[in-house]
Amino acid sequence: MSRRKFDEMSDYDSGRDRKRRRNDAVEIEDRLESLIIRVGEKSTSSLESNLEGLASVLEADINNYKTKILKILSDCAVKMPEKTTIYTTLVGLLNAKNYNFGGEFVDLMARKLKEALKSCYWKTARYVLRFFADLVNCHVISTNSLLQLLHTFLDTARDDNSPQVRSDTYVYAVLSCLPWVGRELYEKKEQDLERLLKHIEIYVRKRSRKHVPGLRVWRSDRPHPQEEYLDCLWSQICKLRSDMWQEKHIARPYVAFDSILCEALQHNIPPLTLPPHNQDNMYPFPWVVFRLFDYTDCPEGPVLPGAHSIERYLIEEHLHNIIKEYHLERKQCAAFLLDFPLKHKIPLEYMIVEVVLAELFHLPGPRYIEICYGSLLIELCKLQPATMPQVLAQAVELLFDRIDTMNVCCFDRFVNWFGYHLSNFQFKWSWDDWLEASQLDPTHPKAKFVIEVLQRAMRLSYRQRIAEVVPEQFDCFVPNKPEPNCRYFAETGDDGPAADIPGFNTAQRLEAIIRAKGTATEVIQALSELPNPLQENDETDPPYNPLQIQVFVQTLLHLGSKSFSHAFAGISKFLKVFEALVGPHEEAQILVLREMHEVWHNHQQMMVMLTDKFLRTQIVRCASVATWVFSKDMIPEFTKNYIWEIIHATIRKMNKHVARLQREVNDARERRTGHDSDDSSSDEEEQRPRPTEEEIERMEEKLETAQADQKNLFLIIFQRFIMILSEHLVRCDTDGRDFNTHWYRWTVGRLNQIFMMHNTQVERYSQTLSTLLFTQDLDPHILDAFNQFIALRT
Repeated sequence: MSRRKFDEMSDYDSGRDRKRRRNDAVEIEDRLESLIIRVGEKSTSSLESNLEGLASVLEADINNYKTKILKILSDCAVKMPEKTTIYTTLVGLLNAKNYNFGGEFVDLMARKLKEALKSCYWKTARYVLRFFADLVNCHVISTNSLLQLLHTFLDTARDDNSPQVRSDTYVYAVLSCLPWVGRELYEKKEQDLERLLKHIEIYVRKRSRKHVPGLRVWRSDRPHPQEEYLDCLWSQICKLRSDMWQEKHIARPYVAFDSILCEALQHNIPPLTLPPHNQDNMYPFPWVVFRLFDYTDCPEGPVLPGAHSIERYLIEEHLHNIIKEYHLERKQCAAFLLDFPLKHKIPLEYMIVEVVLAELFHLPGPRYIEICYGSLLIELCKLQPATMPQVLAQAVELLFDRIDTMNVCCFDRFVNWFGYHLSNFQFKWSWDDWLEASQLDPTHPKAKFVIEVLQRAMRLSYRQRIAEVVPEQFDCFVPNKPEPNCRYFAETGDDGPAADIPGFNTAQRLEAIIRAKGTATEVIQALSELPNPLQENDETDPPYNPLQIQVFVQTLLHLGSKSFSHAFAGISKFLKVFEALVGPHEEAQILVLREMHEVWHNHQQMMVMLTDKFLRTQIVRCASVATWVFSKDMIPEFTKNYIWEIIHATIRKMNKHVARLQREVNDARERRTGHDSDDSSSDEEEQRPRPTEEEIERMEEKLETAQADQKNLFLIIFQRFIMILSEHLVRCDTDGRDFNTHWYRWTVGRLNQIFMMHNTQVERYSQTLSTLLFTQDLDPHILDAFNQFIALRT
């Protein structure tokens, strides 16, 4: 064999060896990751023996895979908070065997904490702090070092130049780690612990609670007090202190290794300087703790932990974390919830239902889309058919009993969820238990709930089916037949025979043209024959012809009444006609909506969908929709849910439009500066044309126009709210009547709903709103809604 050939073969073999070694290293790293992540799962061996074995395996591999092991452990500490004590025990065992490794881990977690605080990852920061607290129990971190860090967090409570939500976030992080380390601090540093708690107590007592009323699910504290989250956790910590810091929920595997861990050297957490408050920092919204059940609602089996027991907090947090982890997979999520570790010691079904409903009713908005919780509850009923449906039915009865004082946002979600839930169980329900609602005023919350649920159910079924499943007494609540009512195609009109209505003959001719697949030009030509009621003499030229709009819209919707698709197709086909007849005139746009309502007032979903179509095709503008909703014509409809479905969809459409333009401007700026500064741009970037300054300026002008429209939309909505509420208050004062009517509470609730659901966008214009609309001379009943909203971020 030639020397060259031999060298080539040697190079090949060495390359193959390197690749094999690299593959072996990857396999070992994957194995280590799997072992660390899965520790604590169900096993034939005890948790203690598994931890001891894993610690030995990791110690043997620390020299070669230290960086990987550190990364996996630090990630698990944050991403698997329910296994905090398992990983702290593992770190404690490794620290006892390898002091340097323990020090490097503490340093890495300190850097993770610093980065989380800087990036406003508040939940990550809270879990790191909790992990540090539990490492004290494992003799990895000194108690003095932890106390110093906790006091650093509490120093934010003395900062008068930052908003209360910042201090709340840091104080909550400190309180939430005390269940883990409270006993250890009590035994070794009792005076220091009391000093820490005194500091927290002073802060909790002095903090403002203006924001609380807007975040409550119910206005009433009966039967359960509606406590703000920090007040509730503080009460739970006080109860834990009175119990000598003994709790019954946290598994503490490190107790079994106390003889090993107590001999280990301890580390100090590196000194931490908290990042200063910045105007761009986003802090978590405060919230009010949702309470539905107490121990009397769970008569059989284990006792429900009290509202101020720390076990209630720990269990609920664990259940919330399961939902967060698996919310995209409802089957997995339901299975993990029902397989809760301490399920035999608590009334699990009651706690799960309460936690899921707490997420659904969370204010200002739920974490995930509403259907997520509906589908999860259905899955829970399937997996636990013997108990879960009964508990859920009991929850619905309690919610219905307390619906008189329910927040309007939560009322809407309750309606939407319950209608959806019934549709999955053949609309079977004990309707007879709610017969009292049929005797109440239609605007009473109980009557209104039944009406809106049946409307929602009809969207998921059909009217005849709904009419069959409810008792006769509810016939007054069953929705009308969803049929169109076109004045030009009815047997009689409002003022006599349909033939006598102005525009009747043109409507008949127009119907024939459209059925014959006529063009937009032919339609316009047929409509041009109609006289203009606005024209007083030959000299004036009105901006639009209301009779033409009435005839055209009524005829088109009549012909497209077979389905949503037919209606949408007709609108799309005759867009040019709409442009010619309606144009930019707000009165004309409102007339389109008015005619649509006249035709389809018995079909709420059709009105919602048609309004959306008109907005998408720019036949009407968002401001016109808002003005129409608050017009006198819509007074009978004002408290109905579909009207507010239209309003919120309109606001969302405007918000998305502004957000899209903002992204385009930001993208254009980045591409321009990127071309100027970065020579190594990607091929894809190279192919995209570089925007000029003039193009960016035009984009910015479009954005400014959209933002002005957005501000104008909110100004119209809030101005109309102020007008109708002020008129109501003055009228009641003049007549000597109580202003606190059902209509008043629904209207104030809708005002609060606008603030809550669109808080990010409204907050941008809060200064303008404060200056122009929500001034100090406004009636306090109206001003309170604005002040509660402002307090959310301050």
